[in-house]
Amino acid sequence: MATSLNFSANQVSTQPPELCLRRSSFKSKLSSPRRPKFVSFAVNSTEPSSPEPEKPEIELEFIAPRAGDDGSYPVERAKAISGEKLLRNIMLDNKIELYATYGKVMNCGGGGSCGTCIVEIIDGKDLLNERTNTELRYLKKKPESWRLACQTIVGNKENSGKVCSRTMFLLNLLAFCTKRDALHKSQSLKIAI
Repeated sequence: MATSLNFSANQVSTQPPELCLRRSSFKSKLSSPRRPKFVSFAVNSTEPSSPEPEKPEIELEFIAPRAGDDGSYPVERAKAISGEKLLRNIMLDNKIELYATYGKVMNCGGGGSCGTCIVEIIDGKDLLNERTNTELRYLKKKPESWRLACQTIVGNKENSGKVCSRTMFLLNLLAFCTKRDALHKSQSLKIAI
């Protein structure tokens, strides 16, 4: 609710005091006596406004790539607002292990060019964005459940639910070694020619 307040021009001025005095004394000499002018302001009420609707959340479960001491696979949990973050960023922000040792040093920083952040989506695939062109190119012959965490947006700002995923350390290592071996083979071919 807005409240209206009235002030006369004699009380409120946008000019510094010394200019106001000069101007008012100058006007009083040249013109007839001033009539007070009124200025209206709208002030917002201090009543609490209705709260904004809560943004939908996605619950995430990350199954560890290695079994614990008791033989079971530990599960880490996180929550994210739907449609605001990449899976990679959620995992890093919550200190959930995404990269194997070499991937921590050799990853591309989320550019989608190294393959060290491959995850398998076990449940909740419908809560993620479609595969990007980068993923289509990089994961061409891989199962639909495999995604690059750096290319996967969690949610679409309207949906909510639960996503369950697992990192693919061994597969990431194989992808890295395959790239490295291909690079070494191409370099040895250049040397032999």
